[in-house]
Amino acid sequence: MSSAVSAAGARPMEPYNERIVRLFVLATTFWGVVAFLVGVVIALQLAFPIFNLGLEWTTFGRLRPVHTSAAIFAFGGNALLGTSLYVVQRTCRARLWGGDAMAEFLFWGYQLFIVLAASGYVLGITAGREYAEPEWYVDLWLTLVWVVYLLIFLGTLMKRREPHIYVANWFYLAFIVTVAILHIGNNLAVPVSLFGAKSYSVFSGVQDAMLQWWYGHNAVGFFLTAGFLGIMYYFVPKQANRPVYSYRLSIVQFWSLIFLYIWAGPHHLHYTALPDWTQTLGMTFSIMLWMPSWGGMINGVMTLSGAWDKLRTDPVLRLLVTSVGFYGMSTFEGPVMSIKAVNSLSHYTDWTIGHVHSGALGWVAFVSFGALYYLVPVLWQRQRLYSLRLVEWHFWTATFGIVLYITAMWISGIMQGLMWRAYDNLGFLQFSFAETVAAMHPYYVIRLVGGVLFLIGSLIMVYNLWRTIRGDVRQETAIGGAAPAIATARA
Repeated sequence: MSSAVSAAGARPMEPYNERIVRLFVLATTFWGVVAFLVGVVIALQLAFPIFNLGLEWTTFGRLRPVHTSAAIFAFGGNALLGTSLYVVQRTCRARLWGGDAMAEFLFWGYQLFIVLAASGYVLGITAGREYAEPEWYVDLWLTLVWVVYLLIFLGTLMKRREPHIYVANWFYLAFIVTVAILHIGNNLAVPVSLFGAKSYSVFSGVQDAMLQWWYGHNAVGFFLTAGFLGIMYYFVPKQANRPVYSYRLSIVQFWSLIFLYIWAGPHHLHYTALPDWTQTLGMTFSIMLWMPSWGGMINGVMTLSGAWDKLRTDPVLRLLVTSVGFYGMSTFEGPVMSIKAVNSLSHYTDWTIGHVHSGALGWVAFVSFGALYYLVPVLWQRQRLYSLRLVEWHFWTATFGIVLYITAMWISGIMQGLMWRAYDNLGFLQFSFAETVAAMHPYYVIRLVGGVLFLIGSLIMVYNLWRTIRGDVRQETAIGGAAPAIATARA
Protein backbone atom coordinates (compact mmCIF):
# COMPACT_ATOMS: atom_id res chain seq x y z
CA MET A 1 0.00 0.00 0.00
CA SER A 2 1.36 3.41 -0.93
CA SER A 3 1.91 6.04 1.72
CA ALA A 4 -1.02 8.26 2.51
CA VAL A 5 -1.37 11.53 4.35
CA SER A 6 -3.25 11.49 7.63
CA ALA A 7 -6.56 13.32 7.94
CA ALA A 8 -4.92 15.98 10.06
CA GLY A 9 -2.19 16.43 7.47
CA ALA A 10 0.51 16.28 10.13
CA ARG A 11 2.82 13.65 8.67
CA PRO A 12 2.54 10.91 6.07
CA MET A 13 1.28 7.53 7.28
CA GLU A 14 3.65 4.59 6.98
CA PRO A 15 2.42 1.70 4.84
CA TYR A 16 1.00 -1.14 6.91
CA ASN A 17 3.09 -4.25 7.51
CA GLU A 18 1.03 -6.70 5.46
CA ARG A 19 3.80 -9.24 4.89
CA ILE A 20 3.58 -10.49 8.46
CA VAL A 21 -0.20 -10.85 8.22
CA ARG A 22 0.18 -12.81 4.97
CA LEU A 23 2.59 -15.19 6.72
CA PHE A 24 0.12 -15.74 9.56
CA VAL A 25 -2.70 -16.34 7.06
CA LEU A 26 -0.66 -19.03 5.31
CA ALA A 27 0.33 -20.59 8.64
CA THR A 28 -3.29 -20.59 9.83
CA THR A 29 -4.38 -22.42 6.70
CA PHE A 30 -1.57 -24.98 6.92
CA TRP A 31 -1.93 -25.76 10.63
CA GLY A 32 -5.71 -25.93 10.28
CA VAL A 33 -5.43 -28.81 7.81
CA VAL A 34 -2.84 -30.51 10.06
CA ALA A 35 -5.12 -30.19 13.11
CA PHE A 36 -8.18 -31.53 11.27
CA LEU A 37 -6.19 -34.39 9.73
CA VAL A 38 -4.78 -35.51 13.09
CA GLY A 39 -8.31 -35.23 14.52
CA VAL A 40 -9.57 -37.61 11.85
CA VAL A 41 -6.70 -40.03 12.61
CA ILE A 42 -7.46 -40.19 16.34
CA ALA A 43 -11.20 -40.49 15.65
CA LEU A 44 -10.31 -43.46 13.44
CA GLN A 45 -8.21 -44.93 16.26
CA LEU A 46 -11.09 -44.69 18.73
CA ALA A 47 -13.55 -46.28 16.31
CA PHE A 48 -11.07 -48.95 15.14
CA PRO A 49 -8.23 -49.40 17.69
CA ILE A 50 -6.13 -51.41 15.23
CA PHE A 51 -5.12 -48.09 13.66
CA ASN A 52 -3.01 -47.29 16.74
CA LEU A 53 -0.48 -49.41 14.77
CA GLY A 54 1.26 -50.72 17.88
CA LEU A 55 3.85 -47.94 17.82
CA GLU A 56 4.25 -45.70 20.86
CA TRP A 57 4.58 -42.55 18.71
CA THR A 58 1.31 -43.13 16.83
CA THR A 59 -0.95 -44.12 19.71
CA PHE A 60 -4.05 -42.14 20.64
CA GLY A 61 -2.40 -41.00 23.88
CA ARG A 62 0.45 -39.34 21.95
CA LEU A 63 -1.60 -37.94 19.05
CA ARG A 64 -4.53 -36.57 21.06
CA PRO A 65 -2.54 -33.67 22.56
CA VAL A 66 -1.02 -33.05 19.12
CA HIS A 67 -4.54 -32.61 17.73
CA THR A 68 -5.71 -30.45 20.64
CA SER A 69 -2.69 -28.14 20.57
CA ALA A 70 -2.66 -27.96 16.77
CA ALA A 71 -6.32 -26.93 16.73
CA ILE A 72 -6.09 -24.40 19.57
CA PHE A 73 -2.58 -22.98 19.49
CA ALA A 74 -1.44 -23.64 15.92
CA PHE A 75 -4.62 -23.06 13.90
CA GLY A 76 -6.44 -20.80 16.36
CA GLY A 77 -3.29 -19.08 17.61
CA ASN A 78 -2.05 -18.14 14.15
CA ALA A 79 -5.54 -16.91 13.25
CA LEU A 80 -5.58 -14.71 16.34
CA LEU A 81 -2.07 -13.34 15.87
CA GLY A 82 -2.61 -12.65 12.17
CA THR A 83 -6.01 -11.01 12.47
CA SER A 84 -5.02 -8.99 15.55
CA LEU A 85 -1.98 -7.53 13.76
CA TYR A 86 -4.16 -6.72 10.74
CA VAL A 87 -6.98 -5.17 12.77
CA VAL A 88 -4.80 -3.12 15.12
CA GLN A 89 -3.01 -1.49 12.18
CA ARG A 90 -6.22 -0.66 10.32
CA THR A 91 -8.19 0.60 13.32
CA CYS A 92 -5.24 2.60 14.74
CA ARG A 93 -4.06 3.81 11.33
CA ALA A 94 -0.48 2.98 12.37
CA ARG A 95 2.20 0.53 11.30
CA LEU A 96 3.18 -2.18 13.78
CA TRP A 97 5.38 -0.95 16.60
CA GLY A 98 8.87 -2.38 16.92
CA GLY A 99 9.80 -2.68 13.27
CA ASP A 100 9.71 -5.51 10.77
CA ALA A 101 12.42 -7.59 12.48
CA MET A 102 10.41 -7.79 15.69
CA ALA A 103 7.30 -8.88 13.78
CA GLU A 104 9.32 -11.52 11.90
CA PHE A 105 10.67 -12.84 15.20
CA LEU A 106 7.11 -13.11 16.50
CA PHE A 107 6.01 -15.18 13.51
CA TRP A 108 8.95 -17.56 13.32
CA GLY A 109 9.24 -17.80 17.10
CA TYR A 110 5.61 -18.84 17.36
CA GLN A 111 6.03 -21.48 14.63
CA LEU A 112 9.07 -22.86 16.49
CA PHE A 113 6.97 -23.12 19.65
CA ILE A 114 4.36 -25.16 17.75
CA VAL A 115 6.97 -27.55 16.36
CA LEU A 116 8.70 -27.98 19.74
CA ALA A 117 5.39 -28.70 21.48
CA ALA A 118 4.19 -31.16 18.83
CA SER A 119 7.49 -33.06 18.75
CA GLY A 120 7.41 -33.30 22.54
CA TYR A 121 3.92 -34.80 22.46
CA VAL A 122 4.87 -37.43 19.90
CA LEU A 123 8.06 -38.34 21.78
CA GLY A 124 6.29 -38.39 25.16
CA ILE A 125 8.18 -35.38 26.54
CA THR A 126 5.40 -33.52 28.39
CA ALA A 127 4.70 -32.19 31.85
CA GLY A 128 2.14 -35.01 32.19
CA ARG A 129 -0.67 -32.85 33.54
CA GLU A 130 -4.33 -32.41 32.59
CA TYR A 131 -3.64 -30.75 29.26
CA ALA A 132 -0.38 -32.70 28.63
CA GLU A 133 1.41 -29.36 28.56
CA PRO A 134 4.86 -29.11 26.95
CA GLU A 135 7.90 -29.21 29.15
CA TRP A 136 9.62 -26.24 30.76
CA TYR A 137 11.96 -25.32 27.88
CA VAL A 138 8.98 -24.93 25.51
CA ASP A 139 7.12 -22.87 28.11
CA LEU A 140 10.08 -20.51 28.52
CA TRP A 141 10.36 -19.99 24.76
CA LEU A 142 6.63 -19.27 24.43
CA THR A 143 6.87 -16.75 27.29
CA LEU A 144 9.54 -14.81 25.39
CA VAL A 145 7.54 -14.90 22.14
CA TRP A 146 4.36 -13.82 23.91
CA VAL A 147 6.04 -10.84 25.57
CA VAL A 148 7.18 -9.70 22.10
CA TYR A 149 3.57 -10.09 20.88
CA LEU A 150 2.27 -7.98 23.76
CA LEU A 151 4.85 -5.26 23.15
CA ILE A 152 4.04 -5.08 19.42
CA PHE A 153 0.30 -4.90 20.00
CA LEU A 154 0.44 -2.48 22.93
CA GLY A 155 3.06 -0.31 21.23
CA THR A 156 0.86 -0.03 18.12
CA LEU A 157 -2.10 1.02 20.26
CA MET A 158 0.01 3.69 21.96
CA LYS A 159 1.25 5.19 18.68
CA ARG A 160 -2.20 5.16 17.07
CA ARG A 161 -3.43 8.06 14.96
CA GLU A 162 -7.04 7.26 15.71
CA PRO A 163 -8.01 8.57 19.20
CA HIS A 164 -10.72 5.95 19.68
CA ILE A 165 -9.74 2.35 20.46
CA TYR A 166 -12.08 0.10 18.50
CA VAL A 167 -13.78 -2.63 20.56
CA ALA A 168 -12.06 -5.51 18.72
CA ASN A 169 -8.74 -4.26 20.12
CA TRP A 170 -10.14 -4.38 23.66
CA PHE A 171 -10.91 -8.08 23.22
CA TYR A 172 -7.55 -8.79 21.59
CA LEU A 173 -5.67 -7.02 24.38
CA ALA A 174 -7.61 -8.87 27.10
CA PHE A 175 -6.79 -12.14 25.38
CA ILE A 176 -3.07 -11.32 25.13
CA VAL A 177 -2.64 -10.09 28.72
CA THR A 178 -4.74 -12.80 30.39
CA VAL A 179 -3.19 -15.67 28.45
CA ALA A 180 0.25 -14.41 29.53
CA ILE A 181 -0.81 -14.49 33.20
CA LEU A 182 -2.43 -17.92 32.81
CA HIS A 183 0.60 -19.36 31.06
CA ILE A 184 3.07 -18.18 33.69
CA GLY A 185 0.90 -19.22 36.65
CA ASN A 186 0.00 -22.65 35.34
CA ASN A 187 3.49 -23.58 34.16
CA LEU A 188 5.52 -22.72 37.26
CA ALA A 189 7.87 -25.69 37.41
CA VAL A 190 11.32 -26.64 38.64
CA PRO A 191 13.53 -28.44 36.07
CA VAL A 192 15.28 -31.56 37.33
CA SER A 193 18.47 -30.52 35.54
CA LEU A 194 19.65 -27.67 33.35
CA PHE A 195 20.00 -29.83 30.24
CA GLY A 196 17.18 -32.29 30.97
CA ALA A 197 13.61 -32.06 29.73
CA LYS A 198 11.96 -33.28 32.95
CA SER A 199 10.49 -30.86 35.50
CA TYR A 200 8.13 -30.91 38.46
CA SER A 201 5.23 -28.54 39.06
CA VAL A 202 5.55 -26.10 41.94
CA PHE A 203 2.03 -27.05 43.06
CA SER A 204 0.55 -30.46 43.87
CA GLY A 205 -2.69 -32.12 44.89
CA VAL A 206 -5.93 -30.18 44.89
CA GLN A 207 -4.08 -26.86 44.52
CA ASP A 208 -2.51 -28.13 41.31
CA ALA A 209 -5.90 -29.30 40.03
CA MET A 210 -7.47 -25.94 40.83
CA LEU A 211 -4.65 -24.08 39.08
CA GLN A 212 -4.89 -26.34 36.01
CA TRP A 213 -8.59 -25.65 35.58
CA TRP A 214 -8.16 -21.97 36.30
CA TYR A 215 -5.80 -22.13 33.34
CA GLY A 216 -7.85 -24.64 31.33
CA HIS A 217 -11.18 -22.90 31.42
CA ASN A 218 -9.70 -19.47 30.91
CA ALA A 219 -7.74 -20.75 27.94
CA VAL A 220 -11.25 -21.33 26.59
CA GLY A 221 -12.48 -18.02 27.97
CA PHE A 222 -9.71 -15.77 26.70
CA PHE A 223 -7.90 -17.68 23.95
CA LEU A 224 -10.96 -19.23 22.32
CA THR A 225 -13.60 -16.66 23.26
CA ALA A 226 -12.25 -13.15 23.90
CA GLY A 227 -9.71 -13.34 21.07
CA PHE A 228 -12.21 -14.67 18.55
CA LEU A 229 -14.78 -12.09 19.62
CA GLY A 230 -12.16 -9.60 18.43
CA ILE A 231 -12.34 -11.31 15.04
CA MET A 232 -16.13 -11.22 15.10
CA TYR A 233 -16.35 -7.54 15.99
CA TYR A 234 -14.16 -6.56 13.04
CA PHE A 235 -14.88 -9.00 10.24
CA VAL A 236 -18.67 -9.40 10.57
CA PRO A 237 -19.31 -5.64 10.20
CA LYS A 238 -16.73 -5.40 7.39
CA GLN A 239 -18.13 -8.32 5.41
CA ALA A 240 -21.72 -7.16 5.95
CA ASN A 241 -20.74 -3.53 5.27
CA ARG A 242 -22.80 -2.52 8.29
CA PRO A 243 -21.83 -0.84 11.60
CA VAL A 244 -21.78 -2.87 14.81
CA TYR A 245 -25.37 -3.18 16.04
CA SER A 246 -24.65 -1.70 19.48
CA TYR A 247 -21.28 -0.33 20.49
CA ARG A 248 -22.53 0.21 24.03
CA LEU A 249 -23.56 -3.44 24.28
CA SER A 250 -20.10 -4.51 23.09
CA ILE A 251 -18.43 -2.57 25.92
CA VAL A 252 -20.88 -3.94 28.53
CA GLN A 253 -20.21 -7.43 27.20
CA PHE A 254 -16.45 -6.89 27.36
CA TRP A 255 -16.25 -5.84 31.00
CA SER A 256 -18.79 -8.37 32.27
CA LEU A 257 -17.20 -11.21 30.28
CA ILE A 258 -13.63 -10.66 31.45
CA PHE A 259 -14.75 -10.28 35.07
CA LEU A 260 -16.96 -13.37 35.17
CA TYR A 261 -14.92 -15.79 33.07
CA ILE A 262 -11.89 -15.81 35.36
CA TRP A 263 -13.95 -17.42 38.18
CA ALA A 264 -15.58 -20.25 36.22
CA GLY A 265 -12.81 -22.89 36.24
CA PRO A 266 -13.92 -24.87 39.36
CA HIS A 267 -17.01 -26.20 37.55
CA HIS A 268 -14.65 -28.75 35.95
CA LEU A 269 -13.94 -30.18 39.41
CA HIS A 270 -17.43 -31.00 40.72
CA TYR A 271 -17.54 -33.98 43.09
CA THR A 272 -13.76 -33.94 43.64
CA ALA A 273 -11.55 -33.06 46.63
CA LEU A 274 -11.96 -29.36 45.78
CA PRO A 275 -13.87 -27.59 48.60
CA ASP A 276 -17.62 -27.59 47.96
CA TRP A 277 -17.90 -23.79 48.27
CA THR A 278 -15.31 -23.40 45.50
CA GLN A 279 -17.23 -25.75 43.23
CA THR A 280 -20.44 -23.80 43.87
CA LEU A 281 -18.66 -20.49 43.21
CA GLY A 282 -17.44 -21.77 39.83
CA MET A 283 -20.93 -23.01 38.96
CA THR A 284 -22.54 -19.69 39.92
CA PHE A 285 -20.18 -17.59 37.81
CA SER A 286 -20.55 -20.05 34.92
CA ILE A 287 -24.32 -19.58 34.89
CA MET A 288 -23.88 -15.79 35.05
CA LEU A 289 -21.62 -16.03 31.97
CA TRP A 290 -24.66 -16.87 29.86
CA MET A 291 -25.74 -13.21 29.84
CA PRO A 292 -22.59 -11.48 28.49
CA SER A 293 -22.01 -14.35 26.09
CA TRP A 294 -25.43 -13.99 24.55
CA GLY A 295 -24.96 -10.22 24.54
CA GLY A 296 -22.07 -10.78 22.13
CA MET A 297 -24.09 -13.23 20.04
CA ILE A 298 -27.00 -10.80 19.75
CA ASN A 299 -24.63 -8.00 18.83
CA GLY A 300 -23.02 -10.09 16.09
CA VAL A 301 -26.25 -11.37 14.58
CA MET A 302 -28.09 -8.04 14.79
CA THR A 303 -25.22 -6.33 12.96
CA LEU A 304 -26.93 -7.73 9.86
CA SER A 305 -30.02 -5.56 10.48
CA GLY A 306 -31.00 -4.19 7.11
CA ALA A 307 -28.66 -6.56 5.30
CA TRP A 308 -30.24 -10.00 5.87
CA ASP A 309 -30.58 -10.53 2.12
CA LYS A 310 -26.78 -10.76 1.87
CA LEU A 311 -26.91 -14.18 3.51
CA ARG A 312 -28.40 -15.56 0.29
CA THR A 313 -25.64 -14.26 -1.94
CA ASP A 314 -22.55 -14.07 0.28
CA PRO A 315 -21.36 -17.46 1.62
CA VAL A 316 -18.45 -15.79 3.46
CA LEU A 317 -20.91 -13.75 5.50
CA ARG A 318 -22.94 -16.92 6.04
CA LEU A 319 -19.87 -18.61 7.53
CA LEU A 320 -19.31 -15.69 9.89
CA VAL A 321 -22.92 -15.46 11.03
CA THR A 322 -23.22 -19.23 11.48
CA SER A 323 -20.13 -19.08 13.69
CA VAL A 324 -21.91 -16.53 15.89
CA GLY A 325 -24.88 -18.90 16.10
CA PHE A 326 -22.63 -21.74 17.24
CA TYR A 327 -21.08 -19.35 19.78
CA GLY A 328 -24.52 -18.68 21.20
CA MET A 329 -25.37 -22.38 21.34
CA SER A 330 -22.07 -23.35 23.00
CA THR A 331 -22.27 -20.57 25.57
CA PHE A 332 -25.76 -21.71 26.54
CA GLU A 333 -24.79 -25.37 26.78
CA GLY A 334 -21.66 -24.65 28.86
CA PRO A 335 -23.46 -22.95 31.78
CA VAL A 336 -26.10 -25.70 31.75
CA MET A 337 -23.37 -28.37 31.97
CA SER A 338 -21.76 -26.52 34.89
CA ILE A 339 -24.85 -27.11 37.07
CA LYS A 340 -23.98 -29.89 39.51
CA ALA A 341 -27.04 -32.03 38.76
CA VAL A 342 -26.34 -31.91 35.02
CA ASN A 343 -22.58 -32.27 35.50
CA SER A 344 -23.08 -35.50 37.45
CA LEU A 345 -24.44 -36.99 34.20
CA SER A 346 -22.27 -35.21 31.62
CA HIS A 347 -18.79 -35.14 33.16
CA TYR A 348 -16.20 -37.60 31.84
CA THR A 349 -18.55 -38.53 28.98
CA ASP A 350 -18.63 -37.80 25.25
CA TRP A 351 -21.23 -35.09 25.90
CA THR A 352 -18.29 -32.88 26.93
CA ILE A 353 -16.50 -33.79 23.68
CA GLY A 354 -19.57 -32.79 21.67
CA HIS A 355 -19.83 -29.50 23.57
CA VAL A 356 -16.17 -28.68 23.04
CA HIS A 357 -16.33 -29.37 19.32
CA SER A 358 -19.52 -27.40 18.75
CA GLY A 359 -17.51 -24.42 19.98
CA ALA A 360 -14.19 -25.37 18.38
CA LEU A 361 -15.54 -26.30 14.93
CA GLY A 362 -18.68 -24.17 14.77
CA TRP A 363 -17.44 -21.00 16.48
CA VAL A 364 -13.64 -20.89 16.34
CA ALA A 365 -13.07 -22.58 12.98
CA PHE A 366 -15.98 -20.96 11.13
CA VAL A 367 -15.14 -17.42 12.22
CA SER A 368 -11.50 -18.10 11.30
CA PHE A 369 -12.56 -19.40 7.87
CA GLY A 370 -14.60 -16.24 7.32
CA ALA A 371 -11.63 -14.06 8.27
CA LEU A 372 -9.33 -16.00 5.91
CA TYR A 373 -11.77 -15.62 3.02
CA TYR A 374 -11.93 -11.88 3.73
CA LEU A 375 -8.18 -11.36 4.15
CA VAL A 376 -6.72 -13.25 1.19
CA PRO A 377 -8.19 -11.01 -1.56
CA VAL A 378 -7.20 -7.93 0.45
CA LEU A 379 -3.64 -8.96 1.29
CA TRP A 380 -2.80 -10.28 -2.17
CA GLN A 381 -4.69 -7.40 -3.85
CA ARG A 382 -7.14 -9.55 -5.79
CA GLN A 383 -10.48 -8.29 -7.04
CA ARG A 384 -12.37 -11.21 -5.48
CA LEU A 385 -12.08 -14.80 -4.32
CA TYR A 386 -11.42 -17.38 -7.01
CA SER A 387 -14.82 -19.04 -6.45
CA LEU A 388 -17.75 -18.13 -4.23
CA ARG A 389 -19.37 -21.39 -5.29
CA LEU A 390 -16.51 -23.28 -3.62
CA VAL A 391 -17.08 -21.25 -0.45
CA GLU A 392 -20.68 -22.47 -0.62
CA TRP A 393 -19.48 -26.07 -0.94
CA HIS A 394 -17.10 -25.55 1.97
CA PHE A 395 -19.86 -24.14 4.14
CA TRP A 396 -22.34 -26.96 3.59
CA THR A 397 -19.77 -29.76 3.74
CA ALA A 398 -18.30 -28.47 7.01
CA THR A 399 -21.71 -27.72 8.52
CA PHE A 400 -22.99 -31.21 7.77
CA GLY A 401 -19.78 -32.62 9.28
CA ILE A 402 -20.24 -30.57 12.47
CA VAL A 403 -23.87 -31.67 12.86
CA LEU A 404 -22.91 -35.35 12.48
CA TYR A 405 -20.04 -34.93 14.94
CA ILE A 406 -21.77 -33.12 17.78
CA THR A 407 -25.09 -35.01 17.62
CA ALA A 408 -23.21 -38.33 17.69
CA MET A 409 -21.26 -37.19 20.74
CA TRP A 410 -24.35 -35.82 22.49
CA ILE A 411 -26.17 -39.12 22.09
CA SER A 412 -23.10 -41.18 22.98
CA GLY A 413 -22.36 -39.04 26.02
CA ILE A 414 -25.86 -39.09 27.49
CA MET A 415 -26.00 -42.85 26.88
CA GLN A 416 -22.64 -43.27 28.65
CA GLY A 417 -23.78 -41.29 31.67
CA LEU A 418 -27.06 -43.22 31.97
CA MET A 419 -25.35 -46.61 31.58
CA TRP A 420 -22.73 -45.74 34.21
CA ARG A 421 -25.38 -44.90 36.79
CA ALA A 422 -27.80 -47.78 35.98
CA TYR A 423 -28.32 -50.27 38.83
CA ASP A 424 -30.20 -53.56 38.95
CA ASN A 425 -32.69 -54.66 41.62
CA LEU A 426 -29.87 -55.89 43.87
CA GLY A 427 -28.02 -52.56 43.78
CA PHE A 428 -25.22 -53.71 41.49
CA LEU A 429 -24.09 -51.85 38.39
CA GLN A 430 -26.18 -53.02 35.46
CA PHE A 431 -23.50 -52.54 32.79
CA SER A 432 -19.78 -53.17 32.80
CA PHE A 433 -17.42 -50.53 31.45
CA ALA A 434 -16.67 -52.77 28.44
CA GLU A 435 -20.38 -52.86 27.59
CA THR A 436 -20.57 -49.06 27.57
CA VAL A 437 -17.57 -48.91 25.23
CA ALA A 438 -19.18 -51.40 22.84
CA ALA A 439 -22.42 -49.41 22.83
CA MET A 440 -20.52 -46.25 21.85
CA HIS A 441 -18.94 -47.77 18.72
CA PRO A 442 -21.61 -46.71 16.15
CA TYR A 443 -21.43 -43.13 17.37
CA TYR A 444 -17.64 -43.13 17.09
CA VAL A 445 -18.00 -44.18 13.45
CA ILE A 446 -20.48 -41.34 12.86
CA ARG A 447 -18.05 -38.91 14.51
CA LEU A 448 -15.32 -40.14 12.16
CA VAL A 449 -17.54 -39.45 9.13
CA GLY A 450 -18.28 -35.95 10.45
CA GLY A 451 -14.58 -35.25 10.94
CA VAL A 452 -13.77 -36.44 7.41
CA LEU A 453 -16.42 -34.10 5.98
CA PHE A 454 -15.00 -31.18 7.97
CA LEU A 455 -11.50 -31.99 6.70
CA ILE A 456 -12.77 -32.13 3.11
CA GLY A 457 -14.34 -28.70 3.58
CA SER A 458 -11.01 -27.28 4.74
CA LEU A 459 -9.25 -28.75 1.70
CA ILE A 460 -11.82 -27.06 -0.55
CA MET A 461 -10.90 -23.80 1.18
CA VAL A 462 -7.18 -24.39 0.66
CA TYR A 463 -7.73 -24.89 -3.08
CA ASN A 464 -9.91 -21.79 -3.29
CA LEU A 465 -7.40 -19.61 -1.45
CA TRP A 466 -4.49 -20.95 -3.52
CA ARG A 467 -6.26 -20.11 -6.77
CA THR A 468 -7.15 -16.67 -5.37
CA ILE A 469 -3.52 -15.95 -4.48
CA ARG A 470 -2.54 -16.96 -8.01
CA GLY A 471 -4.97 -14.35 -9.33
CA ASP A 472 -7.40 -16.78 -10.98
CA VAL A 473 -11.10 -15.93 -11.18
CA ARG A 474 -13.73 -18.55 -11.92
CA GLN A 475 -16.71 -17.51 -14.02
CA GLU A 476 -19.84 -18.42 -12.07
CA THR A 477 -23.58 -17.98 -12.20
CA ALA A 478 -25.35 -16.04 -9.50
CA ILE A 479 -25.81 -17.54 -6.02
CA GLY A 480 -29.28 -17.44 -4.53
CA GLY A 481 -30.92 -16.05 -7.63
CA ALA A 482 -29.35 -12.61 -7.24
CA ALA A 483 -26.24 -10.88 -8.49
CA PRO A 484 -23.15 -12.76 -7.33
CA ALA A 485 -21.48 -11.29 -4.26
CA ILE A 486 -18.08 -9.84 -5.04
CA ALA A 487 -15.37 -9.98 -2.40
CA THR A 488 -13.41 -6.95 -3.52
CA ALA A 489 -10.14 -5.89 -1.98
CA ARG A 490 -10.83 -3.43 0.83
CA ALA A 491 -8.25 -1.20 2.42
